[in-house]
Amino acid sequence: MDQDAPSPTETIRPEWAEIDELPTLDLLRLMNAEDRTVPGAVAGQLERIAAVVEAVAARMASGGRIVYAGAGTAGRLGVLDAAECPPTFGTEPGLVIGLIAGGPTAVTEAAEGAEDRPDLADADLAALALTPADTVIGISASGRTPYAVAAVRYARAAGALTVGLACNSNSALVRAAELGIEVVVGPEALAGSTRLKAGTAQKLVLNLISTAVMIRLGRTYGNLMVDVRATNTKLRDRARRIVAEATGADDDAVARALAATDGRAKDAILVLLADVDAPTAARLLAGSGGRLREALKRV
Repeated sequence: MDQDAPSPTETIRPEWAEIDELPTLDLLRLMNAEDRTVPGAVAGQLERIAAVVEAVAARMASGGRIVYAGAGTAGRLGVLDAAECPPTFGTEPGLVIGLIAGGPTAVTEAAEGAEDRPDLADADLAALALTPADTVIGISASGRTPYAVAAVRYARAAGALTVGLACNSNSALVRAAELGIEVVVGPEALAGSTRLKAGTAQKLVLNLISTAVMIRLGRTYGNLMVDVRATNTKLRDRARRIVAEATGADDDAVARALAATDGRAKDAILVLLADVDAPTAARLLAGSGGRLREALKRV
């Protein structure tokens, strides 16, 4: 793509020039029709996404981390995905990290100028002391954002795996990365507002990457979130349902197993299915890399 040409995500569609005159329902229908094109665009990148998942999972199995880096909406989506991994998959803080140009305050307050600062990306990543086991995923709708491109270049020089996620073809971001995902969604209903289709596409891709990586790492049992952290009433109820579903045990047995394992659903499932005590369950899981199916084979 000509680097001086407007990004497709910034293109103005003349036929939409009067959407502010549309009745509300017609406006929503137009936007919804555009949104429906996003899953198809993501589907066209599934082979590339699969390659990313397998490469990331292999590195994380060796102690690596995922680091998302982006600015504006793209950065916020990375921060969101990182924040949701600990409660969903029981990951330790710092295993999945979201970096946004301008720092944490940019999550809630616009820091648009920060996206043009490659030095900020270099400093943010230098603070993480990257290793070859880590993965840095640069996120940018246009694929041009200096912060995201610089993050990928810095990470690649440090030996980390690098991934570029853009909503345009042949972008600087994807060219700078080892692996690229290009979900081309075209112009937005509101010209240049990449919080719309581009943001939806990025969210879908990050959902796929983080969820599939965690499944590959054994942080689920079937489709059950067995590493969920039961830190509130809703999650404690979820943990009970997960253990009951996985084992078929009655409520009393589930409650005893969870009490014995300090509320850890995965351990409680192993206690019930393998008929072992909590310390043995913990030891079996540790020896199996946290993979419940593997631990069950060791009994």
